Amino acid sequence: MAVKDILEAQRRFFAAGNTLDPAIRKQYLKALQTEIRKREKEICSALHEDLRKSEFESRTTETGIVLDELASVIRNLKRYTATRRAAVSMLNFPAKGFIRPEPYGNVLIFSAWNYPFQLLFAPFLGAVAAGNCVILKPAEQAPATAEAAKRIVEAVFPPEYVSVCCGGHDTTGELLAEPFDSIFYTGGPGGAKLVARAAAERFTPLTLELGGKSPCIVDADAKIDLTARRIVWGKFLNAGQTCVAPDYILAHKSIVMELTGRLKHWIRRFYGDNPETSPDYPRIISPAHCERLASLLPGSEILSGGRINPETKYAEPTLLRPLSENAPVMKEEIFGPLLPILEISSLDEAVSFVTNRPKPLALYYFSSGLRNLEHLLARTSSGGVAVNETVTHIINPELPFGGVGASGYGSYHGKRTFDTFTHYKPVMIKSGRIDLPLRYPPNLDRNLKILDLMGQ
Repeated sequence: MAVKDILEAQRRFFAAGNTLDPAIRKQYLKALQTEIRKREKEICSALHEDLRKSEFESRTTETGIVLDELASVIRNLKRYTATRRAAVSMLNFPAKGFIRPEPYGNVLIFSAWNYPFQLLFAPFLGAVAAGNCVILKPAEQAPATAEAAKRIVEAVFPPEYVSVCCGGHDTTGELLAEPFDSIFYTGGPGGAKLVARAAAERFTPLTLELGGKSPCIVDADAKIDLTARRIVWGKFLNAGQTCVAPDYILAHKSIVMELTGRLKHWIRRFYGDNPETSPDYPRIISPAHCERLASLLPGSEILSGGRINPETKYAEPTLLRPLSENAPVMKEEIFGPLLPILEISSLDEAVSFVTNRPKPLALYYFSSGLRNLEHLLARTSSGGVAVNETVTHIINPELPFGGVGASGYGSYHGKRTFDTFTHYKPVMIKSGRIDLPLRYPPNLDRNLKILDLMGQ
């Protein structure tokens, strides 16, 4: 079915009020939860085919996150959808105020290929919870997962409620040619600009989840071994193809050598002497991305690793020392298993380095005493911050996940996913029993005195 026909059917379905009852939404969300649990092995197999992810990594970073979010939204849906009382001003007396959550209507969601299941379904479940009809566009670079997602959605939802449109640039072009009530995009800056232009043409609400070069600052008082272990895990998870992966390290000069040694130790401990044979180490999404990673190596000293094989889509966990701040690896988001290490002499130097670059999606800080944490938080801007940890801050449903500046705008996870796809409509009900003459002409001097008394 053509995109135009799908969208027209969804418009009719929404206009008929079929998605407005929270009980119906909850019923579909529970059915989705059951279907994902039933097909979890199938999903993990698809993720292994696309990215060679292990079942453990697939369940902890993909299906597990989605199932946790589903359980949370099902449990809290009644509270999310409730109309809330709101105060009214003196000038509106006597009246009542309410805030009523209502769905936007027809929503378009674009997923990225690095976490092709989680990044498709995590925003999707919030869009359904909010009462929208949805068209999902999975990442074409992960075709096995896209097909698995399509089968799941078709088993739960009629196409006039939710449809999955698989395909490449042509499909994206068809989708962006149509009017939607809200668009959610996860991906890179090139695609984001294309989507943003299309949204701007129709004043469509837009959420952009992008990325950037997320710095990892290691202060002189950090616990070096624990720091190295957590950095290695966060950086080389999914072979570095994580939007909030530590992109580069700024390490205090007094500990940089020790830190580098422990980073090497934990790479070997996690993935063995030859990570290519490790069942826990994924692959790069495509040969082209391997070639892009190889092009970032010149201009840096390789401290460990460095092997990249486009034919097998393998890139080795690699530590680098850039020869200058303008080395190729420092000019763009790496999005792969290359980790540059730069030396700093003070936290202020690190702050200056970070603030002179585009705002990142995440900032990481390792320190035992945390004496300088408030200074760091006040002087830097980023989508989120994790202290003495990497990556896992994004799975807390009570913390919003989103970017700022070049790393995106809008946020989701937990209730904020529901909020992202909801218009909070203000409603005022004015009493007809009293009609104060103050606002009506002629505006006599005594009216000004009354305003003064009211503090207006």
